[in-house]
Amino acid sequence: MRAKIDEIVFDCHDPARLVRFWAELLGGDPVDRSAGWSYVDPPHFVRVAFQRVPEGKSVKNRLHLDLDAGDVDIAADEAARLGAERVGAVVTDDHGRFQVLHDPEGNEFCFVAPLDG
Repeated sequence: MRAKIDEIVFDCHDPARLVRFWAELLGGDPVDRSAGWSYVDPPHFVRVAFQRVPEGKSVKNRLHLDLDAGDVDIAADEAARLGAERVGAVVTDDHGRFQVLHDPEGNEFCFVAPLDG
C-alpha cells in the first residue's frame, strides 16, 4: 500500500497564532477550522496544520521542516521579523547552507540553500 501525505500536524498551545506565522512564512492562507485546530491552505505544498494539546513542548522535535529559501540570510531575517528565533549561526557544509530556527512556540525548522555548482 502506498499512502500520500495529507497534512503535517504540529501539536501546539495556540493554533491561531501559529497558523498566521506559518501562513505568512509559506505564503498560504490561514484557516481556523475550529477553536483548537487551524491549518495553512497551501497553494503549492502539503497542508501544514496546528492542533491544540494540553501539554507544552518539552523536548526537541522528532520531525522538522526544511524550507528551500534561496537566500538563507534574507529568509531567516524575515522569519525573525514574524516571530521566529534563530538557533545558532548559518552553517555551510558539503551540501549547502542552512539556518536552524524556532517558530513562536519553539518548533524547529530550517531554511536551506544548496551550494551552487
